[in-house]
Amino acid sequence: MASEVTHLVIFTPSGKRGRFPTGTPVLTAARQLGVDLDSVCGGRGICSRCQITPSFGEFSKHGVVVKPDALSEWNAVEERYKSKRGLIEGRRLGCQATVQGDVVIDVPPESQVHRQVVRKRAEAREIVLNTSTKLYYVEVEEPDMHEPSGDLERLCKALDEQWNIKGLHADLNVLSYLQKTLRKGEWKVTCAIHSGSGLRPPSIMNVWPGYYEGSIYGLAVDLGSTTIAAHLCDLQSGEVIASSGVMNPQIRFGEDLMSRVSYSMMNPGGAAEMTRVVREAMNALFTQIATEAGIDKHLIVDTVFVCNPVMHHLFIGVDPYELGQAPFALATSNSLSLEASALELDLHPLARTYILPCIAGHVGADAAAVALSEAPNLSEDLVLVVDVGTNAEILLGNKEKVLACSSPTGPAFEGAQISSGQRAAPGAIERVEVDPVTKDPRFKVIGSDLWSDEEGFSEAIGKTGITGICGSGIIELVAEMRLAGIVDGPGLIGSPDQTGTDRCFLDGRTYSYLVWDGTATGGPKITVTNRDIREIQMAKAALYSGARLLMDKFGVETVDRIVLAGAFGAHISPKHAMVLGMIPDCKLEKVTSAGNAAGTGARIALLNTDARREIERVVKDIHKIETAIEPRFQEHFINASNIPNSVEPFPILESIVTLPDVNFNTGGDRESGAEGGGRRRRRSAR
Repeated sequence: MASEVTHLVIFTPSGKRGRFPTGTPVLTAARQLGVDLDSVCGGRGICSRCQITPSFGEFSKHGVVVKPDALSEWNAVEERYKSKRGLIEGRRLGCQATVQGDVVIDVPPESQVHRQVVRKRAEAREIVLNTSTKLYYVEVEEPDMHEPSGDLERLCKALDEQWNIKGLHADLNVLSYLQKTLRKGEWKVTCAIHSGSGLRPPSIMNVWPGYYEGSIYGLAVDLGSTTIAAHLCDLQSGEVIASSGVMNPQIRFGEDLMSRVSYSMMNPGGAAEMTRVVREAMNALFTQIATEAGIDKHLIVDTVFVCNPVMHHLFIGVDPYELGQAPFALATSNSLSLEASALELDLHPLARTYILPCIAGHVGADAAAVALSEAPNLSEDLVLVVDVGTNAEILLGNKEKVLACSSPTGPAFEGAQISSGQRAAPGAIERVEVDPVTKDPRFKVIGSDLWSDEEGFSEAIGKTGITGICGSGIIELVAEMRLAGIVDGPGLIGSPDQTGTDRCFLDGRTYSYLVWDGTATGGPKITVTNRDIREIQMAKAALYSGARLLMDKFGVETVDRIVLAGAFGAHISPKHAMVLGMIPDCKLEKVTSAGNAAGTGARIALLNTDARREIERVVKDIHKIETAIEPRFQEHFINASNIPNSVEPFPILESIVTLPDVNFNTGGDRESGAEGGGRRRRRSAR
């Protein structure tokens, strides 16, 4: 008997190859070789996710010549699909095209099961799509009196036979509408299946009649002390389709974490009250973001949350009492896989929630998310990752080891506790330059690309006006005031005589600096007070001290590169951050922004279940440093209260800018930043 004729099939970009008999569907060949070729409909020519592009001609690299008839002819199913939805020229459906000869087949990115979701930042990793919930189209046997069985059992049998999904579980919610759905779809349905986790079996989340052409969605949420940010993602494409944020309503119980812990200690039911308001804010945000995206909120089937330990406990309903005192014990540091309904989240009835693991003490799931996003454990260089927020999370490490700590910076960097401070919104000053000679400021506000001294600025901000200063604006402004000689090293604003400008005016016992006076047109008078300077000094000193403490523990005096993360990390100027002394001395080109890295880490965990296992492993190897019990933290803090620092040299910064050698603290004023001012370095005007 003659042997069966086989043909060489080569898939790119994977490079996988094998020999297959004439008539083998391309999708079947791909599955047998383990090629990443998607399909929701199981090869029935309905979903079009298995699109492939055959290549013809001579391929010396592969040692094969591909003839024009290497695949079967274009068929009616492909023609119907192309006429209804369109098909890129040269594309075929892998479930319809069959092997007729040696062939080289390219699988485009959008046809890959574990497709990569491209990240915009070049230094960041791509996200490989591997979600916890996927869609599957099946054809179910009709009921038969001679072989009695339940509709659910026959659905599970079909999913096993057609998709090899075993051990399925279905909730009562699914059973309530399953029979009607099966009959409406004439025994053809699309199922959303959650892959299961831990001891949980795979489960049926939803069932639609026929082939469901829509999608399912997930939320990646960064629950911060000051703000809650959420990204709505399409779980089939990985695309972020909407993002939004709200202020954390717990602010009214205290702007910093310890104030909230104190509130729960001093008020019976205080923790439960804070849990209630944050969950209510979550649901309002989720309704808003679903409305903006134009989707049904009940199509959101998966959620991932990252948060600091106090927010973590309050969100899941645990009193954070133990986090208010040494040894700062967590109720649990493990990741959590929960039903979203257990957290009173109004989404799909069976929606799932995954909360990343905490590292320890006051280093929480948000720090774990930053570690997942920025991967210091994979870095050849020694990288310092600083997540700037009300409670700063700091990571220092490389392939050798990773250290972590948290530092209580307070909300000053986010515009809170600043006299003219506000959150980043249209009308807020976000960029500032101060002329070193005239001492006059020029600035940009959110919503306009023009500087305040450029023609057309007044018209450009006509709708928003100038309303205040946001976090990035106050950082640049204080640094610019230091560069211009308006503020001295210890943090005192000089008098008009000392600074050479009438913008400095007596404001109680100390001087303030006038940035903008809009009172003539009904707007605000925007100033920087010495109390504002003090708030920024305290925040930046806490941030720097945490970083410096990790460097001590690592046994280094410098780092190779710095990554600024946080909600406004993308807007912080590296030069101004270094002038302030927020971060260690480093080459400016080695200081980059990661934006909201915690939110990105949440998105990675949402879109890739393997990443969840990865970060659970990684956090076990991160060594946590507790700043509260480290003697050198206070020493670093005192030195870092100076702008930029009273003791430590900044040679790279000194090669870029020259800080005026001024000292306005002639009377030892109690409002000054650091007593005395520490060691002086001679400087001249910029």
